[in-house]
Amino acid sequence: MTTEPKNVSVDARPKRQATVKHIASRKGGTPLVCLTAYITPMAARLDEHCDLLLVGDSVGMVLYGMDSTLGVSLDMMISHGRAVCRGAKRALVVIDMPFGSYEESKEQAFRNAARVLSETGAGAVKLEGGTEMIETVKFLADRGIPVLGHVGLMPQSVHTNGGYGARGRTVDEWQPIIDDAKAIAEAGAFAVVLEGVAEPLARKVTEEVPIPVIGIGASNACDGQILVTEDMLGLFAINPKFVKRYAELGDGIANAIENYAAEVRTRAFPSEEYTYKMRGANQ
Repeated sequence: MTTEPKNVSVDARPKRQATVKHIASRKGGTPLVCLTAYITPMAARLDEHCDLLLVGDSVGMVLYGMDSTLGVSLDMMISHGRAVCRGAKRALVVIDMPFGSYEESKEQAFRNAARVLSETGAGAVKLEGGTEMIETVKFLADRGIPVLGHVGLMPQSVHTNGGYGARGRTVDEWQPIIDDAKAIAEAGAFAVVLEGVAEPLARKVTEEVPIPVIGIGASNACDGQILVTEDMLGLFAINPKFVKRYAELGDGIANAIENYAAEVRTRAFPSEEYTYKMRGANQ
């Protein structure tokens, strides 16, 4: 059975800053608009249009030149989380729990998640994992830590899962991913990210899971979409199959720098227009 869309306006965001309750209420309604953010100016730009801003551990690759997300620290996430919260007025801000900050025990997860929320002002945390994270998600949710789950392709498990290839492209791969999504929902997550799976599986997960399913590389069957902002703006060299480039800002930056360099070398810049003059008679 397909999920019937609710009677929701195109812009279904609340007038005040979104809460996890609002995001959870959007199941089956107008798709949730979500993007990543790492710095205040970008967060402020995105906030006008997004329901949810994710301070993703992708910051390690996008801003720090890392080969994967595994080297990102909790302190890095808190620093960027603070920056994004300064720029977000309407979107719910969610912060990724980085690798090694929550897997050891539910108590470790609570300590670190509590620190993230108290030191940033964000509204929720995100962590990867399915059935193995049931106890942790429930422990956090029961203690006032809202959790956004993440199943399917999980970048923090890239070494154990054999790379970044899409999941669920054969039917025999479906059930573990379905079970993961259901387990996270039952444990108390308010929504779940579903990454890198075939369209029929994404549709099935979205139909069978009672919380919003936010897709990334999981088709438009989901309850919302998220992309890495730098990917969709053409600012990052890697271009996954599931990313539509809505701009090529990288090319624009390169052209601007080339023009600047040429004008500096020929002394065309700064011209008189950009130069201070003396005041009074001696100008």
